[in-house]
Amino acid sequence: MTGLTCISRPVKILIAAIAIVAAIVLIYIYSTFDPSADGSLFPRCTFKTLTGLDCPGCGSQRAIHALLHGHVVEALRLNALFVIELPLLLLLALTSLFTDRFHRLRRILVSRTFILILLATIIGFTIVRNLV
Repeated sequence: MTGLTCISRPVKILIAAIAIVAAIVLIYIYSTFDPSADGSLFPRCTFKTLTGLDCPGCGSQRAIHALLHGHVVEALRLNALFVIELPLLLLLALTSLFTDRFHRLRRILVSRTFILILLATIIGFTIVRNLV
């Protein structure tokens, strides 16, 4: 057994509860504070600071802030890949917690082929966003 399949149901429920509380706290922080403001409590991208180039995650904090305020187009402008892949990340988290119900979908999401396609997409996105 690998991953969360060997974890008991009460522990999975506890993990889910902690994740929900953490998500609520993060939603509050990202909706209240603007990551683009000067003196922001959010960290700056080390890769961009060192190279001047955008990493695949650059703009994702500001995109979350924009999404929470209903500005989808702005979020897509800030980091389209993150916005498009956000549902995928949530799906991956859910299939990790409920492997017994979503084992086929989980198998696809963690397959070598899917991960390589995702990696190629991230690399391609990073190259294109720095050339444009």
